[in-house]
Amino acid sequence: MGAPEQELRLLKLPSRFRRLDEILADLPVDEPMLLTELDGYLTAVVVCPAPMAPALWLPPIWGGAYGETPPFDDPIDATLFGDMVVARQSEIERDFARGRPKPIYDVERNGDIVWEDWIGGFAMAMDLAPEGWASSDEAVADAFVQMRTLIDVAFDRSDLTSAEINAVSDEAPVMLARLLMTLYGGRARPEAASAPGKIGRNDPCSCGSGKKHKRCCGAS
Repeated sequence: MGAPEQELRLLKLPSRFRRLDEILADLPVDEPMLLTELDGYLTAVVVCPAPMAPALWLPPIWGGAYGETPPFDDPIDATLFGDMVVARQSEIERDFARGRPKPIYDVERNGDIVWEDWIGGFAMAMDLAPEGWASSDEAVADAFVQMRTLIDVAFDRSDLTSAEINAVSDEAPVMLARLLMTLYGGRARPEAASAPGKIGRNDPCSCGSGKKHKRCCGAS
């Protein structure tokens, strides 16, 4: 890692994040994910309108194919690493449920937030299942379009003017907080199970005894 990149490391990283960052850096792949990229990636998994199966999104973290296990000689190490990644994903989920997402951004020494790497990870997860981001909800669809705008700015492929790009870059962290909560609120949720109908006194008892309800559980 070069000197400019060293200045972008997070300040006062909790030990669990430092360890995860070290493991990511040591993965035997050409360009391992940075911690902030992983965080953006996992956030996309959480807020995607359609659920994403772990067998789809876990292997790309270590450069693997669908369903492939982490590249560690010791199976225990592979399990521990997978557990660490899933634990962070669960933590992101909890933060959103509380209405307080806490993205892991790199921060420059002057305090500026480097959001581009984070959203790069987010884009990687989006590309895994592009069809999963379609939504009939107008607010969610608009948030998706704005996320694409931020991604294009981060990857230097935006059609915006220089002034517009600078304005977007300055507002990106605030925009992301708003857009992510909108996307999280628009996720597909399993339909609530319908309440069981009332059992009549002469209906068969639900316990399976074969007796009428009034002469079985309904008699108590």
